[in-house]
Amino acid sequence: MDLNRLLQHAVESGATDVHLKVGRPPIVRRDGALWPLDDWAELTERELEKALEQVCEVVPSRLETFGATGELDTAYTSGALPRFRVNAFRQRGSISLAFRVVPRQVPSFEQLSLPPGVRKLAEEHRGLVLVTGATGSGKTTTLAAIIDHINRSRRQHIVTIEDPIEILHPDHSSIVSQREVGLDTESFEQALRRALRQDPDVILIGELRDAETAQTALQAAESGHLVLSTMHTVDAAETVSRMVEFFPGVKHAQIRSILAGVLRGVISQRLLPRADGGRIAAVEVMITNSRIADLIRESRPEEISDAIDEGEFFAMQTYTKALIDLVADGEIDRDVAADASTNRHDFLVALEYELKRQAAAAAAAESPPAEDVSSPELERQAAPEREPGQPTSSLRLAGS
Repeated sequence: MDLNRLLQHAVESGATDVHLKVGRPPIVRRDGALWPLDDWAELTERELEKALEQVCEVVPSRLETFGATGELDTAYTSGALPRFRVNAFRQRGSISLAFRVVPRQVPSFEQLSLPPGVRKLAEEHRGLVLVTGATGSGKTTTLAAIIDHINRSRRQHIVTIEDPIEILHPDHSSIVSQREVGLDTESFEQALRRALRQDPDVILIGELRDAETAQTALQAAESGHLVLSTMHTVDAAETVSRMVEFFPGVKHAQIRSILAGVLRGVISQRLLPRADGGRIAAVEVMITNSRIADLIRESRPEEISDAIDEGEFFAMQTYTKALIDLVADGEIDRDVAADASTNRHDFLVALEYELKRQAAAAAAAESPPAEDVSSPELERQAAPEREPGQPTSSLRLAGS
């Protein structure tokens, strides 16, 4: 197996992921579904060992790490290939590899069809902004777009801590220092503590995984830095609850108070198949205002969804609204949106109402305006005809 030729073929076919497993031909993910490359032979254990050695060629110590732990997260690129995030693991005693294609160019907010609330959060200068969603929901790409916006629009120092580094950010107006766990630093926790001494304005943490990382991130946000990170949660309400649950119960009130003060917003997204091919993100945006801060402080996360629904003035958007807009714009099919919604029945009712409202508004806009007839003209048309010489009295006899 020629690994580079395989990866090039996958990229040219529009794949986002490549899976290599013993006894199967290479398998690629396109538009969210897995497809085997039947014109490639089934892979052997030796071929996968050689592929792993090729991936670890730049940092041979990582091969030793895999031998000791059976796990490896790294990045790979070669020649004209784009960058790949690679995870190697053992299953049933054999090596398997998963490659994720990393785009060469950072897409803009407009190219990603992100709502205005995302740009608003990208223009924050301090506090905590979280991008959440399941694995493969596009969190890394959204964060990269935010970093690129800051990089081009401000003169600041951006420090990223990633495992591994995925999208490379050249310096534009800002300086970008990208640190990879296992290569440039031992751990997220150590790198994050050191980052506060590196004169940063913006700190990106690849993922909030535990109480120690979360607490350091909160402290950095409290001290006036803009902190960006990701979590594997489905919406803003769950994100707030998960952040508090990182800590022991005796600290919950304190953490809620800190979070209410530093959390600037939560971007939660899911990738859905487009009607005409490809995928698009449905995005919920929560921007912390005084009402949401009170809900966080008072431990009422179940009311956050209603606050987002009523927060359009603040550029907020619910996940349901995002799905309805995507259906109305013809970006995704109705059934795809319904299956992705939290409650299928409620979503379909809301969708029908919105589509009827839009149809009525469009019909009203297309109808010709009523003719403007002056009041005297109306009176002349309404006045009864009278015989010559008849008085113009406005009184009429009964029965006449």
